[in-house]
Amino acid sequence: MRTDLFGQTPAQAWSDNADLLEPSFWDRAADQWKIAMQTWVLQVDGMTVLIDTGVGNDRHRPHFPPLHQLSTGYLDALADAGVAPESVDVVVNTHLHTDHVGWNTRLVDGAWVPTFPNARYLMPDADYRHFSPDGDSTGEGMRIVFADSVLPVADQTELYSGDHQLSDSLWLRPAAGHTPGSSVVWLDAGVPAVFVGDLTHCPIQLVRPDDPCAFDEDPAAAARTRHRVLTEAAQRGATVVPAHYPGRGGARISDRTNGFAVDEWLGLSKI
Repeated sequence: MRTDLFGQTPAQAWSDNADLLEPSFWDRAADQWKIAMQTWVLQVDGMTVLIDTGVGNDRHRPHFPPLHQLSTGYLDALADAGVAPESVDVVVNTHLHTDHVGWNTRLVDGAWVPTFPNARYLMPDADYRHFSPDGDSTGEGMRIVFADSVLPVADQTELYSGDHQLSDSLWLRPAAGHTPGSSVVWLDAGVPAVFVGDLTHCPIQLVRPDDPCAFDEDPAAAARTRHRVLTEAAQRGATVVPAHYPGRGGARISDRTNGFAVDEWLGLSKI
């Protein structure tokens, strides 16, 4: 339900922004917000780059039943986009929550193996330390995620922190709040774009950037980061590309008093 994730956003705010939210992001009759889980594929600077890898198949997720033991056509969708697992050069995990690292691995003969055997897996150092078995996050759910989606790619993993240049056109930049190591990916190749991961789960957080979602580990820091990143995107005319907006690729936004307006939706191809 809407209130499960956005409990601090008044119901009236959803009605007031119905033109923005319906029908792609909110079912008014059911009072249900809508979500997608997506990977973005970039062909840039001679590389094939994946940004986040979704939930994955065959995952034991009793702590989150909607993601438990899925069987999806993710690899078929990649193939339809012309991407073979062996051709991927870089996987960027914007953070290490279960719905962003799942297809890092796949189950083969009872063992978790890297889905992308030739790729470098870039993970935020702060999240790695936070969610590792000896870190300060004590949830059993994340221990399971770490075991099946993070540790099996250890030999291909590179940890990053701060501003990290991936290529001439790609930068990883810190965006803490949702998790300690959350990051955004800036693409500067012609018209700029910023892939914001879980900086925003729904456009209600564009018009009300101070409103948290229930999964933000540090809601105040997440709000500050939202303001900072979205302000820069508006000033630069950059396309904002979230991980979880269903039916929409990205948004061009402009700064408004205490929030942001969507000036244009851009239908980017997605898998």
